[in-house]
Amino acid sequence: QVQLVESGGGLVQAGGSLRLSCAASGRTFSSYTMGWFRQAPGKEREFVAYISWSDGRIYYADSVKGRFTISRDNGKNTVYLLMNSLRPEDTAVYYCAADYLTTTISSRLYDYWGQGTQVTVSS
Repeated sequence: QVQLVESGGGLVQAGGSLRLSCAASGRTFSSYTMGWFRQAPGKEREFVAYISWSDGRIYYADSVKGRFTISRDNGKNTVYLLMNSLRPEDTAVYYCAADYLTTTISSRLYDYWGQGTQVTVSS
């Protein structure tokens, strides 16, 4: 069992930055691909980024490539999402998720989810 707790969301002006953190419980954090997803009001949950468990491979959605950076610290059981050059369309609830021993952008295949943290970008 893995529990995930996100933090770092908030209100920021367009062009600003935020860093989200996701702290995980459990002793096998390094065996999980960690992903970030987001869900805006009235829209489906969408993939943002992942960092794989096996080789640290990183993949971003096109909408955030070049602006967001995902990283992980296995010693602290934490994954981060640094978000720069934020836009109003980035406004959403951001979720971190853990995928055991596989790597995918499909939200349906992630095993554990955090409760989400709200990010609001004002224009």
